[in-house]
Formats: sequence, structure tokens, C-alpha cells
Amino acid sequence: MSELAGAPVPGLAKLWTHDPVTAGPYRLVGRLGAGGQGVVYLGEDDAGDRVAVKMVNVDLSDPRARSQFVKEIAAARRVAPFCTAQVLFAEVDGERPYVVSEFIEGLTLHRHVRERGPVTGNALHRLAVGTVTALAAIHSAGVVHCDLKPDNVVLGEDGPRVIDFGIARALGVTETATSRVMGTTAYMAPERFRNDAVGPPCDVFAWAATIAFAAGGRPPFGNDSLFAVMHRVLNDPPDLPALPPVLDELIRECLAKDPADRPAAERVLVRLLRQDGRVTDPLRRDHLLEVGNRTAGAPTPNHPLPPVTPTAPQPRPTRPQIPTQAQPTQPAHVSVPTRSAPVPVTQPAYPPATESVVGAGDGGAMRRLRTEAPDAWGISTALFLGSVGAAAGYVASSAVGPAAAVGAVAFVVVYLVRLLVATAIGGRPDRG
Repeated sequence: MSELAGAPVPGLAKLWTHDPVTAGPYRLVGRLGAGGQGVVYLGEDDAGDRVAVKMVNVDLSDPRARSQFVKEIAAARRVAPFCTAQVLFAEVDGERPYVVSEFIEGLTLHRHVRERGPVTGNALHRLAVGTVTALAAIHSAGVVHCDLKPDNVVLGEDGPRVIDFGIARALGVTETATSRVMGTTAYMAPERFRNDAVGPPCDVFAWAATIAFAAGGRPPFGNDSLFAVMHRVLNDPPDLPALPPVLDELIRECLAKDPADRPAAERVLVRLLRQDGRVTDPLRRDHLLEVGNRTAGAPTPNHPLPPVTPTAPQPRPTRPQIPTQAQPTQPAHVSVPTRSAPVPVTQPAYPPATESVVGAGDGGAMRRLRTEAPDAWGISTALFLGSVGAAAGYVASSAVGPAAAVGAVAFVVVYLVRLLVATAIGGRPDRG
């Protein structure tokens, strides 16, 4: 998707008089942007590696707010690096908290559309694939972006990257009718205006509105006054540009008023990769994200899409599995190595798909049966009870033949019953 990439460090402005000049080990060399959440700076370390440093507008003097902030940033760091700008660390000890992320060179989607026009053709398809791949990776880590919009999609040389995920939630932002949210209202789901719970469906709605903007140069519910946009989002159908059939169908589904009617990000990605809106067979999550990442980074407009090899349907959890991670008793600092060294991965950023074993039940029962059949303890018990039965038969009949028959029957019955019970419950407990 290199045809969408802009010049290095687009939009970089000089530092203002009262701007900080350093942030931890980084020297701040200019402003990348500013908004309601804070100011984003371009930072460099001693090796010349660049990062994005976001000075956030949040008061962390309250220990509870501080703990929640650190918890959300730690969750954001677990997001798999598929079409996202990785969160490196957060500093909360100083007077001005900040978050350090991977720096992606390129135009934002908003600036690209304003300066160069809408995105079309294969470039639009790869943009849709890349951004929804990022959402699938974000949601797999148990994170909700909360503020996906064209300004938070950077068109890098290797494809689109979603930035600023989890920051809004970490800051505990509550949208109200203020100028701070005027620029993002058009990408907010209806439930946000009803003050309902914020979850992955909100991001899916924002993704659809973002792709519609990319294709037509305007949000699907307009971008005029706050209350007019809110009314359209809550009540009116979207006003969409001309889109390919599969993408048009997906966008309309994702802009559904009811969050329960919107497909999950992974499902959207599967349908885009299959090039067929009716195909919804699942793929393994790790393979799905890898293919989405490769497709989004195709180097030329007419590059053929990578082949997708379907796998057997996998069990899918109803909610994203969030890897457990111990929280510090005093959540003051979340740190990782600087950009000059690779960031170690301590656990999978997304839970692996469960592998089903065909015929495990039948094969397991046969193995247990073969294991229990020659068991000495069972044979000894059956022989003992068989002897008791033979003795009882002899006492009752005073004849050797009937007594032996009674003993044999008792042995067989006891042995078979014990064998069946042991096979059914998996063997004796003292075997570990």
C-alpha cells in the first residue's frame, strides 16, 4: 500500500515555547498533533530511533485512577503487532504523564483524503483489511480502541496502521456535548450517545464509518453540528458513497443501530479476505491476522491478494480471552526497553485457537481398556471374590462342581464390572 504513504514526518511542527524538550530517555524534536487527550510529540533516543510521545491530559493523583490507567496501558501493550503501532511504555510518576508508542511515518488517513482525494480500488480494499485486522488484534487482547477515526489511521510504507488504541479508555474519557468531541462524533456508535457500555461493537461501527470516509471523503452521518450528527447516527440510515458490493454490504451491517446486529471484527476480516460476503467459515486466529497483515501491506495497487487456506472450524469463545497478568501493588511505572532494542514478548498477544483432536474420545477409551485389562490389582480382587463365591457354593451344596461354577461366575462378574468401571472413570486415582 505504498501508494498511500506520504513524505517522512508529515505535519511535524516546531515545539511551542512552553512545550517540554525531553520525556525520559527521549529528546522531543517537534509536535505531531494535539487534541482533547493531549499533545503528541516526535521523540528520538540517543541512537536516533524515533517514537511518538503523547503527553496526556489526565490527573493521576488519585491512586484508583492511576491504577486503572496503568492497567489499561498494560493491556494495550499486549496487542499483537498486526497493522498497529505498538505501545512501548507509559510514565506516570511525573507531573505530566505520557505514553510512548512506535512511530509510523506517513500521512494520516484524514490528511490523505483531504489532500489527495478518496481511496479507491485495491488500495481501498487493503485499507479495509488492514484496519479491521488491527481491530481484530486489539479486541483479541481484551482492549477496546474507543476512538477509531481517520486521524488515528496512519498510512505507512508497509500498510495502514491503527494508533492510539486504548488511550481513550485509559484516560477514562466520557464524551459529552463539548467541543472536545466535535471532531469524532461522526464515528461514534449510537450506544455511545445513550451512555451504554463501550465494547468491541463500538469499534466496528467506527471502522465502517472510517472506511466510508476514506471512500467518499465524508463521514456517513455528516460532520456538521454535534446534535445533527447525533440525530442521524441514532435514527437515519448511513449516506454511503459507491462501494464494491461486498464492502458495501459489510459497511451497512457494521453501521447497524443495534450493536448485537454488527459482526465481530474477525468475521469482517474473514469475509473481506474471502472476497465473498456470504462466506463466514472461521479460520485460525493467528493465521487470519497474518494473512490480513500481508494483504494490507501489498506493495502495489494491482498486487494479487495472498491465497487464504481455510482450516477446520475451530471452537470460538463468546468473549475475547484476556491473558492474565499480575498487576503491580503500586502501579507507578510501566516500562519496556527503548526503541533501540527489541521489545521482549512475554506472552502471546492473542489467545491461540483451540485445536480439536479427531476421535479423541473413542481412542482414549480403548487405550484405557487395554491398560486396565492386565491390571494385577483388579485380577487379584476378582480371584479373591471368586474364591469366596466358590466357598459359599460348596457350603450351600456340599458338591465340588456347583461350587466351582459359582466361583468362576463370581470371578468373571467381578473382573468385568471392575474393568468397565475403571475404563469409564479413567483408571485408578493413585496412578496420577
